[in-house]
Amino acid sequence: MLSKNYTPLDQPVSLPKESEPILKKEIEYQETVELEPSPEVTSYIQKGAETIKLPPDLKKMGIQTSSTSQTTGYQNIKIPISDDKVVVGMKAPITSSLRWLATFALYLLHQAHLSLKVVHGHAVRIFKK
Repeated sequence: MLSKNYTPLDQPVSLPKESEPILKKEIEYQETVELEPSPEVTSYIQKGAETIKLPPDLKKMGIQTSSTSQTTGYQNIKIPISDDKVVVGMKAPITSSLRWLATFALYLLHQAHLSLKVVHGHAVRIFKK
């Protein structure tokens, strides 16, 4: 006598009446931004070629170069207050409105896979994987 001790994956899962509905919502927080380098760094930066020279054997296979850049920056997520005020607000008393606003701003950053770190007295956004 063989008995199946698992639930097949193709059957829908029944939920009790008291449970909340499952919403499948895809939220994308990526915003691209062109970053301007600081003046002390510009002397060390070299601009690369926009197109790549392909060898002839790859051209015969039908591969073409793309002229658009594929890199994105994730640092332009808009939050209600500055990053430095978020760090200060997280140390404010729980009854302060600044604490609540900083908590909400930190929540928005976490939704975009960003976190804040204090480096040399300034808040810097860190991308989390």
